[in-house]
Amino acid sequence: MIDYYDRSDSVFTEKNLNAYISGSITSNWDREAFTDYKGATLLYRDVARRIAKLHILFGEAGIRPGDRIALCGKNSSNWGTACLAAISYGAVVVPILHEFKADNIHHIINHSETRLFFVGDQIWENLNEASMPGVEGIITLDDFQVVISRDERLSEAREHLNELFGRKYPKEFTKADVRYPEVGFDDLAMINYTSGSTGFSKGVMLPYRALISNHLFARKAIYSMKAGDKVISMLPMAHMYGFAFEFFHEFVKGCHVYFLTRLPSPKIIFQALSEIRPTIIVSVPLVIEKIIKKNILPRLETPQMKFLLKVPILNDQIKKKVRDELVKGFGGNFYEVIIGGAAFNQEVEKFLASLRFPYTVGYGATECAPIITYEDKKNFVPGSCGKAVPNMEVKILSNDPENIPGEIICRGPNVMLGYYKNEKLTEETIDPDGWMYTGDLGIMDKEGNLFIKGRSKSLILGPSGQNIYPEEIEDHLNNMQLVNESVVISENDKLVALVYPDFDEAMKSGMSDEQIAAVMEQNRTELNAMLPAYEKISQIRIYHEEFEKTPKKSIKRFLYQKE
Repeated sequence: MIDYYDRSDSVFTEKNLNAYISGSITSNWDREAFTDYKGATLLYRDVARRIAKLHILFGEAGIRPGDRIALCGKNSSNWGTACLAAISYGAVVVPILHEFKADNIHHIINHSETRLFFVGDQIWENLNEASMPGVEGIITLDDFQVVISRDERLSEAREHLNELFGRKYPKEFTKADVRYPEVGFDDLAMINYTSGSTGFSKGVMLPYRALISNHLFARKAIYSMKAGDKVISMLPMAHMYGFAFEFFHEFVKGCHVYFLTRLPSPKIIFQALSEIRPTIIVSVPLVIEKIIKKNILPRLETPQMKFLLKVPILNDQIKKKVRDELVKGFGGNFYEVIIGGAAFNQEVEKFLASLRFPYTVGYGATECAPIITYEDKKNFVPGSCGKAVPNMEVKILSNDPENIPGEIICRGPNVMLGYYKNEKLTEETIDPDGWMYTGDLGIMDKEGNLFIKGRSKSLILGPSGQNIYPEEIEDHLNNMQLVNESVVISENDKLVALVYPDFDEAMKSGMSDEQIAAVMEQNRTELNAMLPAYEKISQIRIYHEEFEKTPKKSIKRFLYQKE
């Protein structure tokens, strides 16, 4: 028996995606659109003008609808503008996480067949244009200057861009000039790489319908944001969670998006929250967990506070005060905090629920651009990830889905077209009836609330929302000296590598345990030099027995991941 919860009967409007973009620009012409935190602000009309100039540049350079345009840089107004310009032109956007190593970026650029590449100055310093032979032009995100041109048309167009703009719009640039071509509902809009490793990279092909469907979900299900509302873009825009719900939906709604252009440390985040006072907050579990564990719980664990919490009346008063302080810390002007991207720590969630803090938890995947389940704070069941969102169906492959975990599968307009240049993996992930197999395990109650019980894909969430695939790190580590096999786990917000060494080889060399440990430490140093900061290994822990495996000889990873 297969049980499921279906909201797919919701009305789905097959509206041209570019009509949403142009409609928002013309409706919010004089409103503030983008602000680089502590920097300049662009109005919607300013964004439209920059988009128009980039469209001229694309056209003069011979870029055609369907061509790939990549972006790699920290969150910024220019990143958002370039992305909107590419989408509204009909090009395929290839967003790349700016923390990827150079060879990973080179691989994605080549694999995606990118023609134009927008890149931040700091990232560009570490790249090599010779490793990206197919790129016709590289443009900096800082000022839109062309730093590499392999086509004279691009160089000529950039040099005379203002002149070309003046010719096209001889009087002035007005709302009437904001007209973008229609794009096919099922046409490819974006290739989002879930990984930057050459060995495991997967280019998720997202159609326009997936972007539209996620926007319609947010418009219908999430607190109704209105034009002029404020939001902070903290999560990486190169990942669908940050792209969809801290940038694209808000732009279409006429909101004012603030970009944290620097590393979003807790100090900067709190400063920005208190100054901007956003209407809604999107976060990953790690950020919330750090705030609770480091700033709130220690105050409640003193002997005096533990005593006071045992007194019912004082308990309620203390919790109200803690809640008020927490709400104030998040700006005090938000409807709810939406938490997603990974499993939420149960202890922290129970604490938030006991405070009646306004939060909810959702579930999604890059392959669904990203949303699969969600519920408003008013109806949210703690411990769950909400219910199937409008336009999507969710099933649990289990004979007893309320009690026995099974694989979570989903179907609907959010689902990707497939993996770029990987038909085999696409066929393994999406069946002929359109059901996508997530690889995650869960149960579902009678009301349709989804409870995640295991992530068989072993995804680990980085400190700023980055997707970490431990198999990629293990692949490097397993090729290093004396490493027989390894498992990378997350422990206290850090990555730890468990290693079963090649003891036979060590014995042949007459190595002591201390010498083996020294070799592992050297391996760790060499490994970390290959990895971005959020994937670095904090320690290598030696195991003296082989890891337990399945009949298929896969390591039973869940046995080694601590709660």
